Amino acid sequence: MALTRSYKETINERIKQDPIFAQGLLDEAATLFLNGEPEVARIILRDLVNATLGFEALARETDKPSKSLHRMLSSSGNPNMDNLAAIFAAMGSWLKVEIQVHAVPAH
Repeated sequence: MALTRSYKETINERIKQDPIFAQGLLDEAATLFLNGEPEVARIILRDLVNATLGFEALARETDKPSKSLHRMLSSSGNPNMDNLAAIFAAMGSWLKVEIQVHAVPAH
């Protein structure tokens, strides 16, 4: 019988072991939000939070209840822009990255 691991275990382990990968996921989540794919972006953010600082620490950083943050980052969550900004700021600080947006002209 072949040994297998869940997708979540694999991603969480990689996030914990590879800061560049974690930073790339944060960048991808921001890009997805800006490009109109919030469902996937929330799932990526949730995985990042779970594998790094955790929801209790995120709650302290953002001054939001942990349960509310869980709901916001669920696949059907609906965080407002202030909450998203706070989450991205906390994650950026934790991962030691600064998020900048660069507009590319449409052709």
